[in-house]
Amino acid sequence: MEKREFLKVGLLGIGALAIARKVKALEYYPNPSDKKWAVLYATWCGSSRDVGVWISEGMGGIANVFDVRENMDLTGYDHLVVGGSIRNGKVSPLLQEYLEKNRDWMNDKIRGLFAVCGNMQRPVGPQQIDAFINFHLAKLCGVTDVPSKVFLGRMTFGLLEPEIRPRMEELTNGEEYDHLKREDCLAFGKEILKIAG
Repeated sequence: MEKREFLKVGLLGIGALAIARKVKALEYYPNPSDKKWAVLYATWCGSSRDVGVWISEGMGGIANVFDVRENMDLTGYDHLVVGGSIRNGKVSPLLQEYLEKNRDWMNDKIRGLFAVCGNMQRPVGPQQIDAFINFHLAKLCGVTDVPSKVFLGRMTFGLLEPEIRPRMEELTNGEEYDHLKREDCLAFGKEILKIAG
């Protein structure tokens, strides 16, 4: 390769990197709707991210889906669905802080709540719905009587923080699992949309 050609390729590569830094991460773009919907989630292993996207799919793909770490301004949305992964009986501290800070304007817009938990790989029952939704997430959001669902999640050791991984491996006898069902999330999205009208 000639020196001139080498310099051209190098400059083009540097320019491409500079442009790429300005581009945001891939965003989920919703289908058109007469109302603006958003799903806000917090996750550790990606389960709640998938639940959020699948809930939107169940709603016909009309909701934009946001990770709470994006710290998005959701005041322009008409309807919100909020949820997250459960660890030690609670959603992430970041989601808790976001909900407490924004509760005054959010509570009238929340149309659904969800939680994702391992539940020791046992079926979800009324106890988990009370603990994770009614007595925790609903209180953080300041809402009652909205559709809610607790989903069984998955365990992916490679996505855990290094300090948490040994404890989770011990709890699951060193076995990863995946009990998350897309069809359950789609059905919940349809339920929310039907009730919210």
